[in-house]
Amino acid sequence: MPVKIRLARHGKKNKPYYHIVIADSRAPRDGRFIERVGSYNPNTNPATIELDFDRALDWLLKGAQPTDTCRAILSYKGVLMKKHLLNGVKKGALTEEEAERRFDAWLKDKEAKITAKRERVLGQKRELDAKALEEEAKINEARAAEIAKRNSELAAEAAAASGEAAEETPAAKPSAPEARAEAVEPAAEEKKQEAVAEEKAEEKAEEKAEEKAEEKAEEKAEEKAEESSGKEEEPATEAKEEKPAASGKKEVQDTETVKDASGDKKEEAEAGKDDSEKTGEKGAE
Repeated sequence: MPVKIRLARHGKKNKPYYHIVIADSRAPRDGRFIERVGSYNPNTNPATIELDFDRALDWLLKGAQPTDTCRAILSYKGVLMKKHLLNGVKKGALTEEEAERRFDAWLKDKEAKITAKRERVLGQKRELDAKALEEEAKINEARAAEIAKRNSELAAEAAAASGEAAEETPAAKPSAPEARAEAVEPAAEEKKQEAVAEEKAEEKAEEKAEEKAEEKAEEKAEEKAEESSGKEEEPATEAKEEKPAASGKKEVQDTETVKDASGDKKEEAEAGKDDSEKTGEKGAE
């Protein structure tokens, strides 16, 4: 059965960490495994690696094949170096004491490099923090200077205003008559102002009354003009109505005179007939 030393992913999105496991190469990446021999967290600087040194070496000696990342991790922790020295002991090129001495020297050198890198990273972080603090201190100083300048300007303005007020007010207290005169003057000024205000109010009221009176007069004049125009129109219409009535009376009188004339003619004709009849009777006799 082909056995591999590989990583099994765990953790959340964008923050992964891995388990170093011994698993069948045919199994899924995050599936079944034979044994867990360590963990690897790449989110720190330098990366955090926890490894069971003896168990990883034992599986390497048994023939387990590490992946590329696991090979780098095993080399970083010295497992591959230990295997190389043990193979030299098996071949007789080295003794066990020499192999242990060489491995201890390599391990010390590796630990020194790791600690140096860790200190370098920490030093860089401290420098960045110090720069950030300096910049923040400069900003705070600039703000404090601006605030102090503003406060000094406000204090100068307040002092100038108080100086002007002090100049306007007399230095020594005035005597009683002067104080009374000064007290009377503002009262007189107030009375004058009130009188002026009353006069203005009266003028405005008079103007409003005059405007109202003018408006009423204009309205009355318009009403009178309308009434006079209505009266002139009424006689004209009555005259027009009387003319047809007079013409009708004349027609009636004419018809009556014609009837009287025709009646007189009939009476005359009847009278002539009666006279002729009478004369005829006399002649017969």
